[in-house]
Parts: sequence; structure tokens; C-alpha cells
Amino acid sequence: MIIKTNRLPLSQQQSHTTIWGHRNFLILFFTSGIIAFGNKIYELALPLILYDLTQSAVAMSTMRGIEFLPNLLLAVFIGVLVDRVHKKNWSLASILLQMLVLLGLYAALAYSEPSLYVLYAGGFLLMSFGYAFSNARVAIVKQAIPTELLTSANVSLNFITTLIGIIGPVLTGLMLMLPRLHDGLFVTAVAFGFAFILLLFLKSNEQPRAQRHTSFWKELLEGWRELRRNRLLWLITLTVIFLNCASGMVDTTVIFYAKDALLLSNFELGLVWSAAGVGGLLGSFIISWLRRRLKVGTLITLTTLCLALTYLMMYLSHSAIMLGASLFLNGWFETISVVCIWTFRQETTPQHLIGRISGITGSLFKLGMPFAIAAAGWISVFTAPSIVFLVAMLINLILFVCCRFSPLWEKQQSVL
Repeated sequence: MIIKTNRLPLSQQQSHTTIWGHRNFLILFFTSGIIAFGNKIYELALPLILYDLTQSAVAMSTMRGIEFLPNLLLAVFIGVLVDRVHKKNWSLASILLQMLVLLGLYAALAYSEPSLYVLYAGGFLLMSFGYAFSNARVAIVKQAIPTELLTSANVSLNFITTLIGIIGPVLTGLMLMLPRLHDGLFVTAVAFGFAFILLLFLKSNEQPRAQRHTSFWKELLEGWRELRRNRLLWLITLTVIFLNCASGMVDTTVIFYAKDALLLSNFELGLVWSAAGVGGLLGSFIISWLRRRLKVGTLITLTTLCLALTYLMMYLSHSAIMLGASLFLNGWFETISVVCIWTFRQETTPQHLIGRISGITGSLFKLGMPFAIAAAGWISVFTAPSIVFLVAMLINLILFVCCRFSPLWEKQQSVL
């Protein structure tokens, strides 16, 4: 008797296991967590290193602005390139390039005093390669995970990325306690090395790219038309542009304010900054409870007002305790706002357009941040850092009034 064996594609093998028993998923899960953790470290470390070198709020805020440029300028184009290359190799190259940049910056800071432009270029490259990895990961998940486990895989991967984002201030606060700030860059490079090795063991079933019949520009135009057609999603996109401007100004200035006005040490700043992460983590636990009781649009509108009040608290802060309390509440309300915004976008976007809509809105969300962050630096120089908090408060108050008397206030939880 001849027994026929049908060998299933890799993406359909091990379908009998749970997601936590699937080898490819575990590799992607831990790799994504390491990368997200490393990204959070250097996002905070680089502006602080610049401050230590220059004692300049402008230099520090310029670094923060430059870090947003890849997402603003390259996100759409990186998405097109990812569709045309081998995803695993692309991801490995992205991680390796980040390691090399981190080690280069560490060596430059440890053995010399590099030009500011070297640090600016390093920040730009790190964020570009980081976005390149995250974009390719979405495609790798689909290729390397069985179809019936995709939902569980995406939920878990989004959770670890979101969790790192929420508790990032806690983790980076611990890094601030290192004897030298640039040691954090070396630690991050080593962590990325482990992520690179882990990803080498991933087994994907990537097929040769099929011939494309639709041009990039036509696909982009289709996504843009969907965004403009969805009036409420377009409204919230415009709102987030200004919310992110206010948040970016504060995130940059609060570090300078804590060190320049309150004279906090790196250790004290680490503890104070950790309060935002603790608040964010606690805020995440009540989002489901709030969503069962309030509409998404109402939550977004109310948290906009609450964030304005936390900015006022920062303006009135004259001690580390007061600043820590304001950051705790800011992390709490900002987490609720961000998660609601992500949910809103998912619920109001057709499945076949979610990638393009995410790319377009992701770029638009960061549209004003480089300019707002740079403006925060100049406001700190010509007036006082605390004035930035008042400007951010005013932005949020105006947004609250606009949202309160717009269709967003009555937005239901789901339209699909």
C-alpha cells in the first residue's frame, strides 16, 4: 500500500499548536520586544547626550525633531520597497545596520567629542532602520505563522510592542542611572545583536514576488481617497496632528526643564520620568472598562482636556514630586487617548486598505512634530521652558472645544 504524504506550506504547519507553542511566533515575539525596548532607550538617550554635550535646549529639541523625519518622509516609500524584497533578509539587514550605527555613536562618544551633525545623522538612520524593520514584520507574520493563528499572533505582537511603549519611560528611567549616558547605546547594540541571532532561526515560506499590475501611485491614491471619504477618520487625523505637536513639545521640554530649572540629576530624572510609564501602564488596565461606558469619540475628546490639565500641572511644578505627579497623570490619559485613536482607525478602515491607511495616517500624525519640537527649543531659549507647557495646554484646550462641538463627540464605537 502506498501512503501519500501531502506536505503543507510552512505557514500551515503546526496548526494544532497554540500560538505560544509555535516556534516562529516565539522568535518574532521576543525579537519584536527586544527591538521595541532598544528603540525606546536611544530615543531618550540621544537628546540627553546632546544636552550633556551642549547644555542647549535647541540642540536637544532638534534631535527629537529629526527622529520623526523618517516616519514623516519615508514611511510610504519604505512600504513599497518592503513589498519588493525578501522580508526576512530585509529585517536582518535593518537590525544589523542599527547595531552598526549604535556602536559607531558609542565609539565616537567614548573616545572623542563628535560633531552635532554626526549625532543628528545617527538619530535619523536609527529611526529609519527601525521603521523599516517594523514595516517588514507585518508581512513576515503572515508568511511564517499558520493562517488560523494569525489573529492570536497579531494580538500578542501588538501587546508586547504597546507594553514596551507604555512602560518605556520606566525602562529608560533605569538606563538613566548608568554612570555614562552613552553606555545605554552600547547596551542597546548588544540587545539588537541577540535579536539578530534570534531572527536567523526564523523559517519563513516566502514566495517569489508576483508581477505587479498596479503602480505604487495608484495604490497610494486609493488609500488617500478612502481616508478623505471617511469624514470622521479624516477629522481625527487632523486632531492627532495637533495632539502630537503638543505632546512632542512637552516630551522634549520636560527633560530640559527637569535638569535646567529643577536641577535634577540623571538618577532623579530617571525616577521622575518613570512616573509616566507607571501611569500609562495603569491607564491601560481601565481602557476596556471605559470603552464599555463611553463612545470612542467622547473618550478622545475628554482625554484631550485632561492632557491640557496635566500640562498646566507641569507649568506649576516646582519640585520633583509635583513634576512626577503631572507625568503620572499625563501617561495615564495619553495611553487612553492613543489606544482609542488606534482602535478608531482600525474600526473605521476596510481590511484590504488597513496597510495603506495606517501608512498615510502614520505619516500625517507626525506632520507637525519636527517643527513643533524645534519651536519648543526656541521658546525655551527666548522665554522659559515652562512657557512651552502653557502653549501645549492652549493647543489641547482649542482641540477640546473643536472636538466637543464636532461629529467626533457623538462617534459610536464601531461603524463596520
